[in-house]
Amino acid sequence: MTQTHRHPAAPPAPLMAGWISRLNLALELGLSVDTLRRWDDRRTGPACVRAGRTIYYRRAVVLDWLEKQESTKRANGKGRK
Repeated sequence: MTQTHRHPAAPPAPLMAGWISRLNLALELGLSVDTLRRWDDRRTGPACVRAGRTIYYRRAVVLDWLEKQESTKRANGKGRK
């Protein structure tokens, strides 16, 4: 008779894994929450979602947005002087 060994199922990932609040993103980027709010109003910053009054950003989207900012400045030759 053969026995099959079952590995316990991995616990589910936390619901908000991969997401970051506006406050924590501001802290990581060294920006103010108001700057991120202003970017959202102007639709120039990374995409975000609202859960009630709290704003969240998906980390992967923020990383993609940051990379696009770098390549945009190189491509058009514009940047801060």
